[in-house]
Amino acid sequence: LRLGVDQCIQKFLDVARQTECFFLQKRLQLSVQKPEQVIKEDVSELRNELQRKEALIQKHLGKLRHWQQVLEDISVQHKKPAEMPQGPLAYLEQASANIPAPMKQT
Repeated sequence: LRLGVDQCIQKFLDVARQTECFFLQKRLQLSVQKPEQVIKEDVSELRNELQRKEALIQKHLGKLRHWQQVLEDISVQHKKPAEMPQGPLAYLEQASANIPAPMKQT
């Protein structure tokens, strides 16, 4: 059984090599007959690579902005306790200052 599997794998690899050689020969013929086609393909591949890299740069910039904001928020939070009034009711007074006044009913 193992011998049969090894033979099948070897046959598959041989056919794969033959197929690769066929396509490489066709590619060589195409490059000789129509060199502009090869250049167009190369330009297209380069454009695709640039778009992929640009998207990656934008993704990293977004992450960088996010973490800069997080660091800025942390920095502001560390500065606030010194600016806040001290005392047992100071936090309650500050929190209640942010509550909107009730609307008058007419």
